[in-house]
Amino acid sequence: MDALTLHRLQFAFTVTYHYLFPQLTMGLALLIVILKTIALRKADERYDVAARFWARIFAINFLLGVVTGIPMEFQFGTNWSVFSRLTGGVIGQPLAMEGVFSFFLESAFLGLFLFGEKRLSRRAHWGSAFLVFLGSWISGFFIIVTDAWMQHPVAYQVLPNGSYELASFWGLLMNPWAWLQYAHTMCGAVVTAAFVVAAVGAFYVLEDRDADSGRIFLKIGVIAGAIACIAQIFPTGDLHGKYMARHQPVAIAAMEGLFHTAKGAPIVLIGQPDFDAQKIDNPLAVNNVLSFLIYGTTEAEVKGLDQFPQDQWPSTLPLLFYSYHIMAGLGTYFVVLMAAAALLLWRGKLFSSRWVLWLLMLSFPLPYIANTAGWMTAEIGRQPWLVYGLLRTSEGYSMQIGAGTTLFSLLGFLGMYSFLSILWILLVYRTIQQGPEAVGAHAGSGHGLTTA
Repeated sequence: MDALTLHRLQFAFTVTYHYLFPQLTMGLALLIVILKTIALRKADERYDVAARFWARIFAINFLLGVVTGIPMEFQFGTNWSVFSRLTGGVIGQPLAMEGVFSFFLESAFLGLFLFGEKRLSRRAHWGSAFLVFLGSWISGFFIIVTDAWMQHPVAYQVLPNGSYELASFWGLLMNPWAWLQYAHTMCGAVVTAAFVVAAVGAFYVLEDRDADSGRIFLKIGVIAGAIACIAQIFPTGDLHGKYMARHQPVAIAAMEGLFHTAKGAPIVLIGQPDFDAQKIDNPLAVNNVLSFLIYGTTEAEVKGLDQFPQDQWPSTLPLLFYSYHIMAGLGTYFVVLMAAAALLLWRGKLFSSRWVLWLLMLSFPLPYIANTAGWMTAEIGRQPWLVYGLLRTSEGYSMQIGAGTTLFSLLGFLGMYSFLSILWILLVYRTIQQGPEAVGAHAGSGHGLTTA
């Protein structure tokens, strides 16, 4: 492999592995606030126990997210130095704000939430949970703002040396692409957390242990999951897709496998893209649907890849096609499963419906796959650009770093992250096996005498 391919593989691996952790912490942060809110309003200790349990899982994921996030940011300088030099005047500000403000807000109040329960009033302890949630979601926003600028650059100016400088910080923050992508990404994070919470609840109910906590986990996970799964498709996914169709039409054509421009364009549910023959083999398609989804009419013309120079087509086009369809297919499954579970919950039959409980328990890895496929769709769809329309990927990597050096460091990351994976599995498994009551007993019960 050449150096560029290895640079791309290394960054793709490290960022994909890293995002396994923030997607759960961002989603859990919201659910913990919901648990604490119910505990505060109802004065119900069971919800405090549930919040303490998930705070322990949150802390484990937060730690692994920090450990895997730091090397990823260093790669901007080691693997993508030309990109960093040219665009640092723009992307440096949101990345710095993510670290200085939101990360410290999240980490400081996480410590207070975990270890300050006996010293804080109930309201103050709720406030610490809310600030952890606020910090984690602001952190996600600044990261999305950075990526959205690479997808849809705004509010910049070109300096005489060819680098890019920020012309308006507020213009950067108000990038429409960023807000649409942020809403879609946060829904995905809540979906992940909801499935994990519901899966643990289903495990406890099926095992006939920790019954109260298991039922609370199922109720919170299913309700939050049903809402987030629907919002993931509409309106956030729908609006984001339509905006992408206006500003990255070549990416939409590649995602859908639309090689030729068509009026009343079909949507392909299943098929295999043949790059050389420029067609979809064995397609299962629904006529007119793609035109309707993008333009609101079945007669609209949708541009195919034939309308764009081939050197502007996304690289690894089959991988883009499959990633998009995996994301969309799993998203549909999530809606069906969570809707069925919510209906059974409303009818009072969820806790005794073992087939749904088994599905909920076994489905917890799928949101990780769907979110990873979604990010692959976004990033591969932007290719061959690092910054869309401004800087090609082939022009942004560290040309002084050879293929051998990059391969060596990639193998090092593989080994280190394998160890971290084992550590993460053992810590989470131990926490789940101990159960909410044991975690709550370690944390202690009761609050201080101070009042909010």
